[in-house]
Amino acid sequence: MNMLRKITFTFLLSFVLLSSAIAQSGLSTDRLARYDAYFQKEINEGRLPGIVTLVYKNGEKVHESALGFSDFTEKTPIRTDQIFFIQSMTKPIMSTAFMMLYEEGYFFLTDPISKYLPEFKEMKVVKDPNIGSPSGLEPAKSQITIAQVLSHTAGFLHGIGPTKLDEEVREAIYMSGPKTIEERVKALAAQPLASHPGEKWNYSASPDILARLIEVFTGMSPAEFLKTRLFEPLGMKDTGYNLTEAQKSRMVQLHNFNDSGVLMTSERQTPTSGNTVFGGTHGLFSTAQDYSLFAQMMLNGGEWNGKRYLSSKTVEIMSINQSGDLFQDPGKGFGLGFAVVDDLADTKSLPSEGTFYWSGAYCTYFFIDPKEELVAVFMTQFNPFSSYYENKFRQMIYQAIE
Repeated sequence: MNMLRKITFTFLLSFVLLSSAIAQSGLSTDRLARYDAYFQKEINEGRLPGIVTLVYKNGEKVHESALGFSDFTEKTPIRTDQIFFIQSMTKPIMSTAFMMLYEEGYFFLTDPISKYLPEFKEMKVVKDPNIGSPSGLEPAKSQITIAQVLSHTAGFLHGIGPTKLDEEVREAIYMSGPKTIEERVKALAAQPLASHPGEKWNYSASPDILARLIEVFTGMSPAEFLKTRLFEPLGMKDTGYNLTEAQKSRMVQLHNFNDSGVLMTSERQTPTSGNTVFGGTHGLFSTAQDYSLFAQMMLNGGEWNGKRYLSSKTVEIMSINQSGDLFQDPGKGFGLGFAVVDDLADTKSLPSEGTFYWSGAYCTYFFIDPKEELVAVFMTQFNPFSSYYENKFRQMIYQAIE
């Protein structure tokens, strides 16, 4: 069989297998075509550079798309194996890795983090985040617990918001140039909290604390722990904090709109090597296929391909609302590392109750729906962040369910 015939045969076999999986999944092929047509129109009209999407149903791949361009200016076609900077989609991975240590008895969720990181023992709370530290400080009413760190209810900020306190945090933990996760976390500990522990949900840099605790508990860097405990066993061969020379050629370029509102390749691109702060807030590179392996493991109650990473009971407590009514998104709450849908009617959208999910700053998204046995991943590289395509992505997938 010559090479052309072999390629054609392989393509046809893949198409037949994928079509069979779709037919058995309860998803409509016609409606999935509608999904692709919608995003292709967005690309054609210059609102998106290019996307890779992947959908698994009942453990089977039922849809995979590579639409548009990895470099919009050069019109380089995007491919399914391309690598993306996933920003805050690092957070669920780090939370999962950290909970593996929970199962090994290193801590209770109710433990104060100061038990392991003394720099967090005497935290102060700013009186007005909009004014920042000059508004005055007061002692925190209680110690910060590990559960609050995981659920973003500890009082920390991320440093990416509009307040003066955000500016202070941003300067301390990012702009000051920490070289290690230990340096970054100590800088975070030196900043005042935006609210008293347990009183508000603030999107925050708290997963960096989880990364630092992994170092303290295991003596391994977060990068090495993730590699040996999650990435290599799961087969996530293109996920990590730094890319090899071979991987760099598959990196998708970051895009933005210029002052005239025209989509363009950004002048500044993400450094793909030399990264030394192995954080939990952001920092990982990955592919749609790699991330889907992680998501399928979580959908499967912590087990994948015969290997157990977490107990199904641990996945259960991670994927239920742990923040009460503090998470300000109708019908949703926040668990331990993931947002979760807990009142479908209030969401005014299509996901199932129990769906858990998150996104990244360059408009990467994923969700896991246990009721429908559904995993979906959406990858692009576009700045600034918007939840618009996240919501469209879910809408266009759920409308295909028969």
